Amino acid sequence: MTEEEIERTSPPELKNLPDDFWDNAVLVEPIVKRAISIRIDEDVLHWFRQSGPRYQSRINAVLRSYMTRIEKQGRAARPGRRARRTP
Repeated sequence: MTEEEIERTSPPELKNLPDDFWDNAVLVEPIVKRAISIRIDEDVLHWFRQSGPRYQSRINAVLRSYMTRIEKQGRAARPGRRARRTP
């Protein structure tokens, strides 16, 4: 695209940005997602759905937050290891 095409098609909020606005920009590659089937308690699913569109992305964000916290505590789950059940 030419600079003129970019300027003409850009949304209004991108007009008049300072010249150095993109200097420290970091390219973030999206993480590949996989479609799965998961069973979630009905009330939990209802709560997330009520929050509006992209509720699945919010569920993913909650799971990622939990995963990150557990990893930081050094208690990462080991592949192939099952949780111990109590009778």
